[in-house]
Amino acid sequence: MKNPYYTGPVSDHFDGTRFSNYGLTSDKPFSAIWKWKRQGTRVPWPATRATLPTDTPPERSEGLRVAFVGHASILLQAAGLNILFDPLWSDRASPFRRFGPLRIDPPGIRFDDLPPIDAVLVSHNHYDHMDLATLARLEARDAPRVVTPLGNDAVIHARVPEMRVDTGDWGDRFVLSERVSVTLHPASHWSARGIRDRRMALWSGFVLETPAGTVYHSGDTGYGDGAIFRRVREDFGAPRLALLPIGAYEPRWFMRDQHVSPDESVRIFQDTGARDALGFHWGTFHLADEGIDQPAEALAAALDAAHVPRERFRPMHPGEAFAFP
Repeated sequence: MKNPYYTGPVSDHFDGTRFSNYGLTSDKPFSAIWKWKRQGTRVPWPATRATLPTDTPPERSEGLRVAFVGHASILLQAAGLNILFDPLWSDRASPFRRFGPLRIDPPGIRFDDLPPIDAVLVSHNHYDHMDLATLARLEARDAPRVVTPLGNDAVIHARVPEMRVDTGDWGDRFVLSERVSVTLHPASHWSARGIRDRRMALWSGFVLETPAGTVYHSGDTGYGDGAIFRRVREDFGAPRLALLPIGAYEPRWFMRDQHVSPDESVRIFQDTGARDALGFHWGTFHLADEGIDQPAEALAAALDAAHVPRERFRPMHPGEAFAFP
């Protein structure tokens, strides 16, 4: 089958058609998906819940400032640069307007309150991370530069043909300004926009080098043997801040290869040697079986078990902002 997104040389994680996690995949057959759905272990979520007031970010910040929009959407400001991770302001994480996971929390930053966006980092093409409607709004307003792994430019350009998109492989580095750069880092995950394009575009995490310190964003990932997380410390030094997922992890037999649990997120935190961490990918879209607040509770328990002070790794809530001197 021909890859509609990317044509390039074979590598240790690309066979000429599909990408992989260094030869390994997290593919699940339909029978496994059916087994999961049949088990009936999904904990109900409320239709809405009380949220914090929305954040109104400054136009620019010299220091490191992070504000949480919700799920995987994060605004990072540093060295006068405004960067969005996986922006999603739509009501659903879905290709459909009336079907698919519905947003529980409103965005923690109103779209009109966003400062001018210079760069957008899109980790992969799943609908809860690559929202083409939001990218089109950003293009019309700010015309930001997008950096994303191989193949994702084709997906974006099908909806937003004028968008400036740079793609790269794991290990590729992009200069965002005179003082900020980003490197695409391996993650243990997969990609798809439909039923026939599984793993035809690459996925990644990000390592940002800024004057305020290194920021590691893992992207969606399983833990595996932990080698890719230890490489962050080996290649870049211990990060000032790690942005790590803590939700959409139950049931473990199904999610283990693609989404870390909170206790595995703590292991990543320790593997990288990060000074502080913030948890995302929870509480906004009901994607897995755990309860809405279970990730934050499990994170606290995992930190206690690892003898890590809770204030060093905090779960983010929409509308919260954090400054790191």
